[in-house]
Amino acid sequence: MRLTAAFVACLLLAACSRPALRPAALTPRQAETSNAVLFRALGLVGTPYRWGGNTPESGFDCSGLVGYVYRDAAALDLPRTADAIAALELPAVTRDGLQPGDLVFFTQRGRKVGHVGIYVGEGRFVHAPNEGGVVRLDRLDGPYWKEHYAGARRALR
Repeated sequence: MRLTAAFVACLLLAACSRPALRPAALTPRQAETSNAVLFRALGLVGTPYRWGGNTPESGFDCSGLVGYVYRDAAALDLPRTADAIAALELPAVTRDGLQPGDLVFFTQRGRKVGHVGIYVGEGRFVHAPNEGGVVRLDRLDGPYWKEHYAGARRALR
């Protein structure tokens, strides 16, 4: 009886844990690359915003940050603008299916896609948001970001 109760308790805990809610597990290679992207992006938090910037020394705009991180951590070259990155033929990801390293897109200034960030997990993303600001973490469910959310894509395959 004890073994059965312990087994049922383990199943219930496993069913309620966050990893069980993810749609598909990452392969070991994807997980390694995702972690590299995640740590590189988080390591740049606090870097000054600079329109057109694409290095830690010069500062970053949103697509410059994303391009730098993916090139440095995943050896993947992405286009220079948020809308061009969004136009790539990459697998779309539902909001519930987001995994660290996924690209998240937002509408901005009346454009279809005008901003991009890197999802880091637990509803948060890293991005270079605006003039006078710095690279930072924000929540997808923050008032502005929730209203302007335009979808996500998975560049790491």
